[in-house]
Amino acid sequence: MISRSLQVRPIDGPVPAILLAIALAWLGLIIGAPLATVLFEAFSKGLDPFLATFSQPDALSAIGLTLLVAAIAVPLNCAFGLAAAWSIAKFEFQGKALLLTLIDLPLSMSPVVSGLVWVLLFGARGWFGHDLDILGVKVIFALPGIVLGTMIVTVPLIARELIPLMTEQGADEELAATSLGAGGWTVFRRVTSSRTTARSPRTVSRTS
Repeated sequence: MISRSLQVRPIDGPVPAILLAIALAWLGLIIGAPLATVLFEAFSKGLDPFLATFSQPDALSAIGLTLLVAAIAVPLNCAFGLAAAWSIAKFEFQGKALLLTLIDLPLSMSPVVSGLVWVLLFGARGWFGHDLDILGVKVIFALPGIVLGTMIVTVPLIARELIPLMTEQGADEELAATSLGAGGWTVFRRVTSSRTTARSPRTVSRTS
């Protein structure tokens, strides 16, 4: 097979500038304006009051909670993303389309809806809320609920980044390693992982 890199053909005329201006205006509206408002309010009373807020117990508690949730959610999402991407890209199985749909579902679902789901499941009047309350386990408005809410909106990010790369690579080397007696974990660690880390999704070339 002959490998050839994708080439971008320049477009003449005012169309690129117009599209760029529209994109920048939209990003400025939905990202730049709220960010500028937050920064303006944060520094409206000067730098010293802003820095003083980091010594307040509420601020320290919020920062610590954020770091703790990230420390829990990121490794779990990494493990799921790697497993899901490897399964989808390297194997054929029943329910593959359903798994892809479930991975993409959080991208089209509002975080408010995801929060409502956990309330309906683990809230005081939810499906499992009463039983958990008897056991003294608190999910909603506690660390487990925050972790679950964070994971459900971020779970597709790693899988969707790896699936196109692993699919483009194919499964020939994995099949060869399996035929030589390598186990599943060995194939993933010695073959799939090395191929994935050696090539970035932004450097993938189309083959024909």
